[in-house]
Formats: sequence, C-alpha cells, structure tokens
Amino acid sequence: MILPSSILSFLKDLKNNNSREWFDINRSRYQEARTAFELYVSLVMAEIQQFDKEAVKTTPKDCIFRIFRDIRFSHDKTPYKNNFGAYIAKGGRKSPLAGYYLHIEPGASMLAGGIYMPRPDVLKAIRTSIYHNVEEFKEILSHPSFRKHFGEIEAPRLSTAPKGFPKDFMDIALLQFKYYTVARGVPDSAVVKPGFTDEIKEVFKAMVPFNRFLNDAVSNP
Repeated sequence: MILPSSILSFLKDLKNNNSREWFDINRSRYQEARTAFELYVSLVMAEIQQFDKEAVKTTPKDCIFRIFRDIRFSHDKTPYKNNFGAYIAKGGRKSPLAGYYLHIEPGASMLAGGIYMPRPDVLKAIRTSIYHNVEEFKEILSHPSFRKHFGEIEAPRLSTAPKGFPKDFMDIALLQFKYYTVARGVPDSAVVKPGFTDEIKEVFKAMVPFNRFLNDAVSNP
C-alpha cells in the first residue's frame, strides 16, 4: 500500500482555504484522506510490531491526532491543522512514553520519535537516567544507524545545568535538553512512492534503542 497523492493535494488546498465553510464543502475529501491515512497507519504499526511489540498495544484511531485545532489560547484562529499526524506508542497519541511519530504535511513531512514536552517528573527521570548511564546513552546517540537518520537530538536547551544536577558534569549538555526527540524530514516525492513504507521501517527501527532508553527511565525512575 502507498499513500495516495490525494492526501497531499487535500492538505495543500486546506492550507490555502483554512475555513469552516471550505472544510464543510470538502468534507468528503477529508474523509477519504483520513481513511487512507488510518489504513496506512495500521500498516506502519504492523511493521513496528516486528521490532517493538509494546509500542503497538493500541489502535490506529487512538494514535491519530485530530485535525481540528484548539484555538482557545492561540492568536492563530485558523480552525484546522495542515497535516495528518500519528503518534504510535503504548496508549496512543496521549501516551507519556517514547514512541514513533508519522507526520504528513506538504513540504514538511517527517518521521520522528522520542518524548516531546514531558511532564517535569518525567523529564527529571530521563535526565537522572542519562546522568547515571551516560556512556550507554552516548553509545546509542553515536551508533551509525542513529547518526545516519537523525544526526542528533532536536530540542531546545537550558542555558545552564538543570536543577539538582552538578554544573561540572562532563556531559552536562546531554542533560540540558527541554525534551528528547529526534526527527528526519521526508520530501513530498518520497511520501507517495512505494518505498516509503520501507523507509519508515528502517528509520523507526534505528530509533528503537533511543526510545527504549527513555522508556526505561520513565518506567523505572
């Protein structure tokens, strides 16, 4: 199965016509695109099942984010997101655990994972695990397959040592991240090609040791 190009077409048109009136008129296009994305997510979950059985203890519907934006506290009042996204982890999109994120957006699609914006206690547990197991964590980050697909962690940093950790810790930079995520961008041309599923599998498989380290930290603080 491949993702139909109609998904990108719909999202492009939505970006240029982001209103409830346009969406209501094109609701059938949305439903078609949403159904295709959900089927594709189920396929991706079947691939993840081969190397991370815990992450797929959920359903595609529970993994997929709503397209409706929460505009209550936002200056941007456009009602809809310009993407389809699914977070595949035990518990689905609301899971506090590290998982695998599939993001489809014209010109900005990506494959990502890790833990984004964790609660303070979760973030402290991750930092504590890194502090006590820093060589193991550095080995994960330096593995050839990890470097090939992600390069490094993508997240903003604190300007100093986080509270409760020594400022003279040799690898303090690894504790300064505000969250722990990695990502790889995907061009539109690759999204709709037959080989995209194989690429997803390869990229997500390279993420497994990273996710497991984070989940061990969260589960065993």
